[in-house]
Amino acid sequence: MKNIIVLLLVFGCFSCVSPKRKTESSAKNDKQNVIFFLVDDFGWMDTSYQGSSFYETPNIDKIANESMRFNQAYAAHPRCVPSRFAMITGKYPARMAIPGKGGKDSGKLKKTEFGMAKAFKKGGYTTFFAGKWHLASDEVYPEDQGFDYNFGGGHAGAPKSYFYPYNIQKNKKNGNGREKDIKGLEDAEEGDYLTDHLTKKTLSFINENKDKPFFVYLSHYGVHTPFEGKEVHKKHYKNKLKENPVSSGAQFDKIGDTGETKLYQDNVTYAAMIQSVDESFGKITDLLEELGLSENTIIVFTSDHGGLSNRGNKRKLATSNLPLRAGKGHNYEGGIRIPMFVKWPGVTSDSSTNTVVTGTDYYPTLIEMVNLPNQQEQILDGVSFSKVLRGDKADIERPIFWHSPMPRPTSTGDRANTAVRKGDYKLLDFYEEGVVELYNISTDISEKKDLSDQMPKKRNELLNLIKNWRKEVNAFIKKKN
Repeated sequence: MKNIIVLLLVFGCFSCVSPKRKTESSAKNDKQNVIFFLVDDFGWMDTSYQGSSFYETPNIDKIANESMRFNQAYAAHPRCVPSRFAMITGKYPARMAIPGKGGKDSGKLKKTEFGMAKAFKKGGYTTFFAGKWHLASDEVYPEDQGFDYNFGGGHAGAPKSYFYPYNIQKNKKNGNGREKDIKGLEDAEEGDYLTDHLTKKTLSFINENKDKPFFVYLSHYGVHTPFEGKEVHKKHYKNKLKENPVSSGAQFDKIGDTGETKLYQDNVTYAAMIQSVDESFGKITDLLEELGLSENTIIVFTSDHGGLSNRGNKRKLATSNLPLRAGKGHNYEGGIRIPMFVKWPGVTSDSSTNTVVTGTDYYPTLIEMVNLPNQQEQILDGVSFSKVLRGDKADIERPIFWHSPMPRPTSTGDRANTAVRKGDYKLLDFYEEGVVELYNISTDISEKKDLSDQMPKKRNELLNLIKNWRKEVNAFIKKKN
């Protein structure tokens, strides 16, 4: 009996000590970590949780179903550079003539800009960037914008190859040979896959910084062209396509003046690239769970714009955004509506919202979520949606704008225009042609029924909003020859 009592006392002491140690360890990081997971060219319909039956995204779906999903989330522009500028700065890219050439300071991200990462760094966070930056036109790199670590972020908008060495084009027919070199990822071995490499860098950082607050901005080059995926994944989707072939009828359609639109999701290599991104997301969320950080880490999953589904030439396309109209490069829904969800432990749950948000809103939202002061001294166009995440009634009632003055009609099939959405209505002003189109997005998500003639009052109201906004931001408009 005496021995039993001694054993009970010993076990009792251990049971008292263990929780205390756990509490002391977690106390080292009393701030919430943030992971911003950005996928390039990733369409609104490119996940299983959104309804894709071809692509498989089990890891993304799992966290999406533990998060608040935003059904009407938008990129601030239908192309990479302007959209990324908006996310980092909280400003409309048109304020800096991005894209465009307006003056010596236009079209660039400046070192003096107080962007998102600078706010986190000033707030005591260790900041990490890996992947695609594409904002270095003025030699401004992630480390100039508040990131302590930068792996792979510079001028490049895409790799020459997804298999190391990333700066050597493997397939001359696969494009992107003129892209800038990717630097800071020279520690890979021949054949390493870029998405995996960026994931390894991120996992290593999280392991090394688990006891202090961190801000991770993982900006995957995937799933941008060139189309290159792992053979094991490609084989899986080839077999899947054999078992469930797409229609033998028309593979493309032409809706208005938006070039050809891809009708089916059947690009095997693109599907393989998506699976690698999904595996990346799963490895990161698994590590958070393993380290006991999942309940102290905010996760934002998003894309920089819509999927590559349209063409003005005969280029190979990635995906279909249907039922949305058009894709990358266009201010129709397919070019700007994106998959997006936020997991905020202890706050969000399995839910969705129709609140309209855009790319300028991430910056003010994230710093409000982690209680950092707004250090942005210049104009901030973004509006915080943290109240929406808390379940409060949305109070974001404002028009949102897109400006595309540098179209690529022979590439993605788009035309110069400015667009605005206010409430349920969206107007596109094709100002070079003197043409406007008006749609009720709540009842016509595919933007098939132009209401501009039927609703002249609404048309004029939104057109005036566009004209006034273009003057306010000094939007660049290319001069006619």
